[in-house]
Amino acid sequence: MSFDVAIVGGGMVGAALSVALAPLKLRVALIEAIPHNAASQPSFDERSTALSNGSRKILETVGVWPSLSALATPIRKIHVSDQGRFGFARIDAAEQGLNALGYVLANRALGNALWSRFEGLRGLKVFCPAHVSKVTAHDQTVSIEIAGQGAKTGGADPSTVVDAKLVVAADGAQSVVRGAFGIEADVRDYDQTAVITTVLPQRLHDNVAYERFTPNGPLALLPLEGGRCTLVLTLTKDAAQAALAWSDEEFLAEVQRRFGFRLGRFLKVGRRVPYPLSLTQAVRTSAPRCVIIGNAAQGLHPVAGMGFNLGLRDVACLAELIAERTGNGGDVGGRELLAEYDAWRAADRGGVIAFTDGLVRIFSNPLSSVRRLRNLGLLAFDLLPPAKAALSRLSTGGSGRIPKLARGVALS
Repeated sequence: MSFDVAIVGGGMVGAALSVALAPLKLRVALIEAIPHNAASQPSFDERSTALSNGSRKILETVGVWPSLSALATPIRKIHVSDQGRFGFARIDAAEQGLNALGYVLANRALGNALWSRFEGLRGLKVFCPAHVSKVTAHDQTVSIEIAGQGAKTGGADPSTVVDAKLVVAADGAQSVVRGAFGIEADVRDYDQTAVITTVLPQRLHDNVAYERFTPNGPLALLPLEGGRCTLVLTLTKDAAQAALAWSDEEFLAEVQRRFGFRLGRFLKVGRRVPYPLSLTQAVRTSAPRCVIIGNAAQGLHPVAGMGFNLGLRDVACLAELIAERTGNGGDVGGRELLAEYDAWRAADRGGVIAFTDGLVRIFSNPLSSVRRLRNLGLLAFDLLPPAKAALSRLSTGGSGRIPKLARGVALS
């Protein structure tokens, strides 16, 4: 079976690329091991994602946002603080001339919206459940052997070989495709686990997102509908194991101790789920006839909520380059496209990785001198509008060459 593009991984990033390529009249294969609505699907689980305005614009341009807008909670303000210090920083959407700084959306809702768009896409063939057993690169194509697969459009063979001019690795931090092309990844284990759940505070959150740094790790609260908040509590691995065994009362008491009483008392907590934290960074973002995107290219600490937004910009840039080759009869998997993709993504990718990793390092440093400096830094940031604007540009990718989809320009 021959295709122009084969996308391995149907999570949020891979599914978004499938939808973004739909107007180009290409033959596209999407290969995913776990159905999107299965309880075991790791991409569309209990977590919520903070979408930047740039990400919202991309989803809007590809036609997904209308089904999501009523389910998304806007972030009007961001409040950053350091426990035990006076310094804090605030970012207000109104001050930046924006309706919202971003939106919080349940991963399952985003997965359902993306996958529901597959219906009627004539150029897309979905193989699910299916896993890649072998990848062989040739000069003009890549052969992908799929084992134990079923095609969403009907029929299920014990094994199938898919040939594509370009294969896209969107299969996560432990990417099989990346490994098949011999591309290594640098991994830094933060020795931390994020315990993620939903909490109900006594007071309304007023659409404020909170980032609270403590000596034992950061805590984030993202606003949800009904006055609830998504809680991301970062702990050491041992502390996380203990926290999962605590009673609801014990867990809420610890959250209260770390966060304080800005939202009154925390009244209820949902199911707690642990996620080990590390920085995974592929040494390259392409190989001959292969592009690496999303978590396969960079898996980030959730401290700044930039991971999916960065991956979605990977999608927008790659889709635009493919559209350009499709329009002029070029090779969608050729060296020119790969080189341009690498160059385009380098600055955005490097800046976000450095910023996120730097936050983790600075705010986990126990030295009193460092704590004093970051306290002063928060105070200075709160007083300097240009610094807030710069952070806004970093978080949305709003510098350098901005992809068409992020500007509301459809691909054709």
